[in-house]
This record gives sequence, structure tokens and C-alpha cells, in this order.
Amino acid sequence: MQLSFDFLFRPTHRYFLWVCVCFFAWATNANADNASREAGYRDVLSPLLKTYCIDCHESGSDISLEDHASAGDLLKDRNLWVRALAQVQLGSMPPEDGEMMDAATRESMIKWLDELANAVDCVRNPNAGKVALRRLNRAEYQNTVRDLTGVNYKPASNFPGDDVGYGFDNIGDVLSLPPLLIEKYLDAAEYISGKAIYTPPPGEIYEIDKVPSDLIGGEKYTYRNGSLNMGSNGTVAMQTDLPFGGIYTLTLTASGDQGGSDPCRMKVQVGRKEKIIDVPNKEPKDYEVRMRLAKGTKKFEISFVNDYYKDGQDRNLRVHHLHLRGDEVTSSLVSPKQLPASHRKLIFVTPGSQRSDDQATASVVSRLASRAFRRPANRDEVNRLVKLAADVRADGGSYEEGIQVALQAILVSPHFLFKVEAPRGPDSSGKMPPISQYELATRISYFLWSSMPDDELLLLAHRGELRDRKKLLSKVARMIRDPRANRFVENFAGQWLQLRNLDSVNPDTRMYRMFDDEIRDLMRRETLTFFAGVMRENLPVTTLLDADFTYLNEQLARYYGISGVTGDNFRKVSLAGTPRGGLLTHASVLTVTSNPTRTSPVKRGKWILDNLLGTPPPPAPPNIPELEKSKLVGTLRERMEQHRDNPACAACHNMMDPLGFAMENFDAVGAWRTREGRDEIDASGKMPDGTEFSGVEDLRKLLSTTRRDQFVRCLTDKMMIYAIGRGTEYYDKCAVDKIMADVRAKDYRFAYLIVGIIESDPFQKQGFRE
Repeated sequence: MQLSFDFLFRPTHRYFLWVCVCFFAWATNANADNASREAGYRDVLSPLLKTYCIDCHESGSDISLEDHASAGDLLKDRNLWVRALAQVQLGSMPPEDGEMMDAATRESMIKWLDELANAVDCVRNPNAGKVALRRLNRAEYQNTVRDLTGVNYKPASNFPGDDVGYGFDNIGDVLSLPPLLIEKYLDAAEYISGKAIYTPPPGEIYEIDKVPSDLIGGEKYTYRNGSLNMGSNGTVAMQTDLPFGGIYTLTLTASGDQGGSDPCRMKVQVGRKEKIIDVPNKEPKDYEVRMRLAKGTKKFEISFVNDYYKDGQDRNLRVHHLHLRGDEVTSSLVSPKQLPASHRKLIFVTPGSQRSDDQATASVVSRLASRAFRRPANRDEVNRLVKLAADVRADGGSYEEGIQVALQAILVSPHFLFKVEAPRGPDSSGKMPPISQYELATRISYFLWSSMPDDELLLLAHRGELRDRKKLLSKVARMIRDPRANRFVENFAGQWLQLRNLDSVNPDTRMYRMFDDEIRDLMRRETLTFFAGVMRENLPVTTLLDADFTYLNEQLARYYGISGVTGDNFRKVSLAGTPRGGLLTHASVLTVTSNPTRTSPVKRGKWILDNLLGTPPPPAPPNIPELEKSKLVGTLRERMEQHRDNPACAACHNMMDPLGFAMENFDAVGAWRTREGRDEIDASGKMPDGTEFSGVEDLRKLLSTTRRDQFVRCLTDKMMIYAIGRGTEYYDKCAVDKIMADVRAKDYRFAYLIVGIIESDPFQKQGFRE
């Protein structure tokens, strides 16, 4: 019997064959990867750990590295080993009094720690992570309202504060929705809709009450129980000055003694306008007379006109009370010149002979809701808004007032207040599908503009072209150059560099007399303008560290001791021949990392570890006194060295202090100095790995060259967190590695870092939480 494999190549079986082949290849590669990792742990990493680490980190110690017998065990305590990796990368481990480690051995240890602690399969569907449903934070809300309606709603700055996670205030996990904020949203929607859409102000109202005894001519008649009894034909009157022209309603409370076959009759007359009213009731009843009257003095005459007396039947008219109300008549026609730009933009069609109220409303709210929701509004959503506007008109409101109420509904909709993304699951191969084009447009826009997508971005999404790399690069370039990108500068750089903390630092102005609130603002502006300049000129991101220029105006230049700068406007200034250059010498950074009366090498060193190297030190152990409260003597450097004698302090301070000492030539408000009191400044330092430097110039070179990839990776991680609204996880390593490779190939230029983040799986896809 001859076997045939033809059946495998029939159309109905080819897919099955392909699945089998793929599964076999996946299983083979997975087993190979696992075997490689286990061999690396057994043959390389484990011997290194025994040589350099286990003496201090044996089983039972506070931080044990001996309780893991395999690469698989290591993954069960991934966070511990990621921390260990950071210490080895920085050079703080092994410690100075431990076994010396040469550069090649350190690189090998870093390689295997990284590969094992961050082990993730970057080929077979790495997890893209999942972002919690994100509410617009205060800045995003204010920007979105402005871009949607044209109204700059400044009270949004008084909304309850947004919580911060991972250093940023746009993290979905911490953006709660307290009841107070819901009330603020409702109030804001009413205010914004009133500002965005013009409706003529309501007319004035005039009201007056009169009792019968106040009527002109009333003295001719008798009064009984507060009412005027008109026993014969005659007239009484009420005279008043009407403040405006309009519709006036005179309400008379009257009754009558009936006699004869006809009821009592009274005549109400104002000028030539008159009305006869039957009063057939014996008990008081209200009668209304409406008339249009002009502004001025008017006399309202009330006459009894059919007196009767016969055979004991007596007809009399009684007047109990008078109330006059006037409603000013205003024109509903508004000149286009009176309409704000927001009104003309939002209400682009009005009802007419060719278009009903509902049709015009549908056109307006469909566009408005689609822009507000950052995706096409569906039919049900539009129909509900149209009905809401129709209800307003049915209650006497105008077409514009109906649109106002529909806009209020849009502004409190979850689809406006939250960045809503449809939940997704993996396909049959386990691969997570990309987010929709509209969701991608929203992510891009809030990343770079802290606001809703513009029409061009939405059009690209509508055409399905946002993943076309050429068009994406072109659009990102335009977005970076757009003034709205200043929001990215302020919100990302302002938080990454901790510039927002400038508002809460209070240097002692008795010691630092040149410092004041104006200088504080100029410091912040310098750093933000510098960051924006590096971004917009698409310079290498390392320029943030090694730039030989900054942006100054005359006042800040004088503060820095730099001549040749005049005027209030900021401009690009060369720093050649000065000790300044890059972020580390900006007064904003130096001030925010100091104490009120002195510099803080600890704060400055920690700032570098946190924000430039991505290796934050662990929290300080308990019961360690502050430097000012400890019994130390000498210069600040000498006191810090004595502080490090405490073993509990040394591990962290050996990392932080040398970095901070390199910046000691700048005082607590960023001014240059060579002495502290009578003592010469010693700005030398040494990295935990033995790398020596002297002063901020050497430190800048070290961070921008030897530590360049560590800095760029830290910046990438910070920007990724800000862009996707969640903390990065170990499985994001695949995306970060690819971004680093792409940026490295493009000379670390800024735009390619932004594009790399936008093109990454965590930004483009929706994964799951682990």
C-alpha cells in the first residue's frame, strides 16, 4: 500500500497543516529559549552571584539572592531581581568593600540579569498591557473644552486635584471621579454652553401690586373688609411709570352683587385700549387683561359700567386687589456681528424653508458629538440629543437654547469625560488586535496636545491612514511644530523634571536676595522653552544634557551673570565660555532640588537617579535623623561623609551624594559660586562603579556619553508612561528595546523617540493585566 500526502495540500487542509507547523516551531523555539536561559543561569549568573553577592545576600538575609535555584525560580520574584539589575548597572553593587568586579564581568552580569529578570518573548504576541478607563484630568478637560467650543474654561483649574501615579497626573488607575467633581462638571456644562452659544438675554420684568385704597378716585366709594365697593357707575384708576415697552398683564381680583338679568360688568382702559369684562361671581376671582404698551406714564382705569337697582335688587362691583406684571419685548434677531466665533463655528446651520428644526439640530449635534466623543456619534446618540433639543423648544425655548441644552448633555457624557476604548480579546492565534483608528487618534492627540484630535487627525482616522508610517511621520512633525505642543512640554516635561514643585519651594530671600517670584517664573520658562527647542529642532535627546545653549531674557541672563542679552523676550543664547549647559545647570532644577537655606546633594543626586538614570534609590530606613538634626561637624561635604559612615545610610548615599556634589558650584537658587562661606567648593565625585568626575561639566559628559543609553532608556520609559497612562511593566521591555534600537539608528533624535512610542505595541494595542 502506497501512502499519499496529497490530502495535506488540499485547500481544506492547508490551514490545518500551517497551524501544526507553526505550533511545532513555537514549541521548539520556546523550549530552546527556556533551555538557553536555564543554561545561562546555571553556567554564568549563578557563579557570578556566588562570587560577588551571596556573602551579603545569603538565605535568611533581608534581601536574599540565594533562594532561587533556576531561571524559572528567578521569575517568581521578578521585582527583586529588577532592583538588583539596577544596582549592578549603576555600579553600587558589589559595594566598595566587596569583591572587585571588572568591566567585562559587570557587563556579563548585567546582560544575564536583564535577560532573566525581564524574560519575555518578544516574538510570539508579547502582552501590550491594558490601560484603565481614563478620565480627562484638569488640564486635558480645559484644553478639550477650549478646542471643542472655543471657551477657555479657567474654573477647571479649581476642580479637585488629580492624583499622581508614576510621577504623572494622567494615569488611569488613580484618576477617580469624586461626587464633588461630578457637581463641578454639571455646573461647568451649563456655563460653557452659555458662553459658546449666544442667545439674546431675557427681557426685564416689572411688577407692582395695588390695594383698592390706593386707587385714584376710590374715595368716592365705600370700603368693606379691604375691598372697594362701587355701588354706582364710576371709575377708579391706577397710574404708574412703565420702565420699558412690552406685554403687560393686569390681574384684577373682583366680585359683584348681582341684580337683574345681566352680570356685573367692568371696563379696563389704558389710553385708547379697552376691554369689557363680565364679573358674574359673588366671591373674589382673578381676571386678566393683556396688552402691549409702550414705555412711559400710563393710567389704568377700571370702571363699573352697568349699575342696576330695581325692586330691591342692587347690582354692585367690588374690587379686591390689582397686580400688574410687565415682560419686556426683545428682538430674537441677532446681528451676525454680535455672535461670538464659537457660536458661528458650532451652529453652522439654522432652520429654514429647506430644513426643519430637527434636521438642523441633527446636523449640528452630530458634528458636535462626534468631535466631543472623538469618534463618529451613532444614530441613537444623535437622536437622543435631537429629542432633548426639541423638548426645550416645546417648552418655549429657541432653536439656539435647544442646542445649548444638547451641548450640556454632551459635556457630561462619559464618552466626553473619559477616553473610552472598546474592550478587545485575542484572535484565534492569541494575538491582540490593534485599537481602532479613532482610538489611536485620541491617544496621539492627548499624548502630544493634551486635548482632542483635530479635524486632520480625525480625517486620517476616518480614512484608515494613521498606521501609514509616511503620513504618521508627517502628521507628528506638524503636531510638534503646532503651538498646542506646548501643552506636552508643560505637562510632560513639567512633571518629569518636577518643575511643578517650583511653586512650593521657598528659598530664604534673606540669604538669596536676587530670588523672587518673578525669577521663579523665569526659571521655569527657561527650562520649558529649552525642552521645546530641543524637541522642535529635532535634536538628539542627549542635547538635554550636553547643550551649549539655553533660552534667556535680559533679567534671567543678568541673574546668571551673562551679558549681551537685552529685552523681555526669551531667545536662544550661547553658553560658550560659561560653566552652564544642559538641564543640570538650569536654575529651575537646582532650586527645586535644594533646601530653603542650603543646597542638598542628596536631593540633587536622587533627582538624577530618578529622572535621568531610571534607578531610584529605595526609601530611607526608619529612625535615621535628618542631617540638620544629627551631631555632625564641618563643611556640608564633611558632614555628608560622616552621615554615610552609618551602614544603613551608605548603600543609598554612596549613589546619591557624589552626583549631587558635582553640582555644588551652584547655590540653592542656581547661582554660580566657587566657595561656600570661607571654604573652597569641592565638586569632585565618583560613581559607585569607580568612574570619577569633577564638577558638573564632567558629570554632563558622563551622563551623555558613557551613560547615554541609560539616560535615553529612562526618558523613553518616562515618556511611555505619560503616553499610555499606566506604569510600564516587564513585558513592555520588548517595546522599549525596539524603540531604543530605532532611536539609536536615528542618532537619538527627538522626533523618532516620539514616533517610536506611538508605533509601539503598548500604544497601538490593547492587551491585558497580569
